[in-house]
Amino acid sequence: MNKFYIILLILLPLIIYGCSSSPQASDIADPADMTWEEIEEAATGETVTMMMWMGDPLINSYMTNYVVPEVKDRYEIDLEIINGQGTQIVSTLMSELESGSQASQIDMMWLNGETFYQLRQIDGLYGPFTDKLPNMQYVNLDNPFIGLDFQQSIDGYEAPWGNVHFTLIYDPDDVQSPPQSLSEFQNWIDENPGRFTIPTDFAGMTLLKSWMISMADEPDIFYGEFDEDTYRQYSGRLWEIINGIKKDFWRNGDTFPNSVAQLHQLFSNGELAFTMSNNDSEVDNKIMQGIFPDDSRGYVPESGTIQNSHYLGIAGLSDDKTAAMTVINFMISPEAQYQKMKPDIWGDGTILSIEKLPEEWQEKFREIPGRVRAPARASIQDRAIMEPSPEYMIRLFEDFRTFVVNQ
Repeated sequence: MNKFYIILLILLPLIIYGCSSSPQASDIADPADMTWEEIEEAATGETVTMMMWMGDPLINSYMTNYVVPEVKDRYEIDLEIINGQGTQIVSTLMSELESGSQASQIDMMWLNGETFYQLRQIDGLYGPFTDKLPNMQYVNLDNPFIGLDFQQSIDGYEAPWGNVHFTLIYDPDDVQSPPQSLSEFQNWIDENPGRFTIPTDFAGMTLLKSWMISMADEPDIFYGEFDEDTYRQYSGRLWEIINGIKKDFWRNGDTFPNSVAQLHQLFSNGELAFTMSNNDSEVDNKIMQGIFPDDSRGYVPESGTIQNSHYLGIAGLSDDKTAAMTVINFMISPEAQYQKMKPDIWGDGTILSIEKLPEEWQEKFREIPGRVRAPARASIQDRAIMEPSPEYMIRLFEDFRTFVVNQ
């Protein structure tokens, strides 16, 4: 009997700990088995951590001053935003999966096609979940620039959040006739040494990708699955052209800006005649902020540039999936999309089908102030280039450094 009590005393703390410890991932209810009302109820009072790029003050302000307080007031959800993108998201989730973590430190994230591809490869995303979101009924999935992410079907593993068209931005005092193709850029850079460069970030790679696709007589060869021969042929020609004019880049091409924010600063202080943006309305935003000269203009060259969408996803190991879904449903709502589309707030293009919205919301969207220096969407739609598969972007990041930056 004494031995029994001794064993019991040894095991008792373990029994108590086992009963009181936090639930394992397998114990957490799957939102797929819940109604939307049950999902919202389960989300009440939860905390959601979102990882996103925080390189733009207007975007940061939209999130912290609008989205965060709105989801708190509506759903009692505490939305915590942390800085990180791309490789940081992938490496974080991969490390958690490899270590056998029961819960991720990230619940939701802002995604682009390259990161979406990598996360699908490691099975790092929760889904499908978008069919549960009431506001998905308004999302324009029939639009291939929204329904496909870098040629990938989203399959319910991410929700469209915004749609943008890559633009170049210039000062008419410096550039009277902006170049309309890669060959015209070659000539302009040759005649205006030191006034142009390319950042090594996502925006810079989007410009390179646009140029690469524009070289082909049949751009459709870039669509579908990644093709090594196609990439080698056209990227090789691209590096040859860029290295041929590199000496006439800013600082003789010896160094390159590491971000579009740095590029904006060089444009603002007059060192560069061009900057660029993945957001076609950003020129107006930056003028309103007093960052760009008042007469700055955005344009899409005749050779075309990439139009794409950005998305919201949920980590597979998130233990707050119901709250993350509730936040995402709000972020794609007519109200949140309307607020985000205002030029003085963010100017991000909506992913909603306006004609599907209730009449009062259709009217609100029609009354959003028009563009001033940004090109009208209708005037540039025929210059939109669809994103190729994500491997092209991944390779451009690597090879631009190898064959241009480090040469």
